[in-house]
Amino acid sequence: MDSFDYIIVGAGSAGCVLANRLTQDSGTSVLLLEAGQKPTQRLIDMPIAFTKFDRLPAINWNFVGEPEPYANNRRIDAPRGKVIGGSSRINGMVYARGHRLDYDDWAQRGLKGWGYADVLPYFKRSETHWLGESKYHGGSGELVVRAPDQNQMFRELEQATVNAGYPKTDDYHGERTEGAQRSEMTVTKSGRRGATSRVFLEPALKRPNLTLRAGCLITRVLFEGKRASGVEYEQDGQLKTARAAREVILSGGTISSPQILLLSGIGPAEHLREVGITPLVDLPGVGQNMSEHPFMLIGWQVVAKNVRSELRIDRAVVSVLRWFFFGKGPFATNGAAGNIFLRTTSEADRPDMQLTCMDIGITGREIYYPGRKTPAFMLGCGISMIKQDSRGEITLKSADPHDPPRILFNLFKEKSDVDRMIRGVRAARKIYHAQPLGSLIGAEITPGDALQTDEQLEQHIRNTAAITLHPVGTCKMGVQTDPMAVVDDQLRVRGVEGLRVIDASVMPEVPGGNTNAPTIMVAEKGADLIRGRSLPRAEV
Repeated sequence: MDSFDYIIVGAGSAGCVLANRLTQDSGTSVLLLEAGQKPTQRLIDMPIAFTKFDRLPAINWNFVGEPEPYANNRRIDAPRGKVIGGSSRINGMVYARGHRLDYDDWAQRGLKGWGYADVLPYFKRSETHWLGESKYHGGSGELVVRAPDQNQMFRELEQATVNAGYPKTDDYHGERTEGAQRSEMTVTKSGRRGATSRVFLEPALKRPNLTLRAGCLITRVLFEGKRASGVEYEQDGQLKTARAAREVILSGGTISSPQILLLSGIGPAEHLREVGITPLVDLPGVGQNMSEHPFMLIGWQVVAKNVRSELRIDRAVVSVLRWFFFGKGPFATNGAAGNIFLRTTSEADRPDMQLTCMDIGITGREIYYPGRKTPAFMLGCGISMIKQDSRGEITLKSADPHDPPRILFNLFKEKSDVDRMIRGVRAARKIYHAQPLGSLIGAEITPGDALQTDEQLEQHIRNTAAITLHPVGTCKMGVQTDPMAVVDDQLRVRGVEGLRVIDASVMPEVPGGNTNAPTIMVAEKGADLIRGRSLPRAEV
């Protein structure tokens, strides 16, 4: 049996950060285990090409949920990275931390050290921000945060947002957290995808105290009594074990971390017995409390005559070469012109909707739609509902670690979520029909101009809405009196010793933004908790 001080399960957004930070102590040995392999696909690091690679079986678990009872029994796809770098290898690279009140809510739940002033220093430590080092941003971190150096429609988008009655902002992570701003993305200075495996893990692999093993499916955590002593895993068809002298750290993510806990006998005792697993600790919150951002697309036919399509073959060739040699140009972006964070009701104390507005020149695509014999150029906008009331769950299908877990999002279980999404559709329509953006578009292709009433939009939402790929909460942090808490504010699993969960699954509620940046923050802070350190609180 190999022996290390720490074993990290999962080389995703959290695991790569942890491996970097823990091995900064030269006397500490770390084993990092990952089920996937290093990606080998050409152009996978080209930001604009992410939709061509994000569902490849070689790098994606490609989970599929159970029939959704409140979404017309549709099965919702739940892509998750099965690759070194995890979901930071397949995501849309949008950098959006969420609202400051999201983290203050965590502190108000009794989670000491998790308020906005506590976590802001950890966001800053990770990043090198395009606006420069400031009260709200870091200037020397590994994660480069950029904005597109050019696009064809941001100024029109910004002005239309203001004309529709919403604000604009120079920095939605700063003083004004609502409005339109250029889309921020995790793309390196050389124009490559800023996956955590690239920016955090690769430098750490040069250290002799870090061992990375790929192709390792974790079957269970090993225990001596109630203390985690190591892990059992399958590699190349062989069952192997490794020992952790100090701690085992689960960083498998919101779907895989609770699955591993359940396979190890930690979770709701009745459910464990149902699938043939002897309970070690009856912890009812494992796999529960899953929250996600529901997502839908709205799109319009482009009628403007002066749109420059960067996808035309001759321009695309030039853009590929420009990206390859200089790391610049439209193909060094994720295709988003801007993000708009807005409140759909004046009673809300923070934005509840995020519009990811696609650049007309590099994401507009020719599609056919009913009643039209020739394709139309479509401009799309992704609507993410970033405040959600419904909750889902992760459970086991069987005691076999090869079986994917059961995933139930319970999308739109709460009618308040449907109402909020309808308001989001109406807000997007209002902005896109405002000038000068309104002069670029014609008929609404999806959901379609014919759908106007709440009843019509509700049916469309339940028929078509998906998820933004931001699941959190299945191993939620909580205080001792919270019966559904899985970990404490030190990220230690309740009822056992020597075991932590450090990834998006510990978030008690999904932040109002994209979850990659908050996951990196959780890992930054988690590494300091393990090492007995902390950064000073921010003055905000």
